[in-house]
Amino acid sequence: MPRPPAKAASEPPFWRTKTLQEMSDAEWESLCDGCGRCCLLKLQDEDTDRIAYTDVACRLLDCQSCRCTNYAERKKHVPDCVCLTPETVEEIGWLPKTCAYRIIRDGEELRWWHPLVSGSPETVHEAGVSVRDRVFCSETEIAEEDLEDRMVSWPAKWAGRRRG
Repeated sequence: MPRPPAKAASEPPFWRTKTLQEMSDAEWESLCDGCGRCCLLKLQDEDTDRIAYTDVACRLLDCQSCRCTNYAERKKHVPDCVCLTPETVEEIGWLPKTCAYRIIRDGEELRWWHPLVSGSPETVHEAGVSVRDRVFCSETEIAEEDLEDRMVSWPAKWAGRRRG
């Protein structure tokens, strides 16, 4: 994944000075903390449009790294994969509360465990924010009619053990 350009020590980080629309591709991509929550299958109630998360992962999610195994071609393999853009981030109601795109959209600060803040991609896992060790199975290992039995509430909630 490309890294955002280096900045002088006195400059504020890009996510504090730019809108989502103003970010470069590298800056945009670096906002993803690698939690994998958005890669969990979701169910939508036909009557209420309410979204429910499951603990079943997209077939392309590596459940240990919590990253897509074929990010560049994900739409080719998973046609209903939602590609986040500044426009879709405005429209999507199911982004997890921990999602950096949602946090920046809402004018909030990235949390201590976000890799851009901590300097380590492991803090998202150490803080308990990622789906690591919480996924039941891949979508290829479960029948569609059994997905309702796999609904969970934790992906929609705040997570993250306090530091220290």
